[in-house]
Amino acid sequence: MELSDEMLTEISYVNISKYRTKVMKSLDGEVLIPSQIAKNSGIRTNHISKVLAELKAHELVECINPEVRKGRLYRLTDKGEEIVNKIE
Repeated sequence: MELSDEMLTEISYVNISKYRTKVMKSLDGEVLIPSQIAKNSGIRTNHISKVLAELKAHELVECINPEVRKGRLYRLTDKGEEIVNKIE
């Protein structure tokens, strides 16, 4: 299957950042809070929120309970899942 230019752009966007790649892989098939993502990926928690914000802006991750302050749950979007499968 031929990848669209948009898809290739998003794949390289994730690939150029070790943090983005690790966060995406950590969320693969999972619904996690930032501290769990931090633990799984070996990235400090203070970096996780910035990475999640970047990935959210690219519609690769979504927060499924944005109304809560503590314990927000994140998961990959369909687009995010597609990309995670391509970067492994």
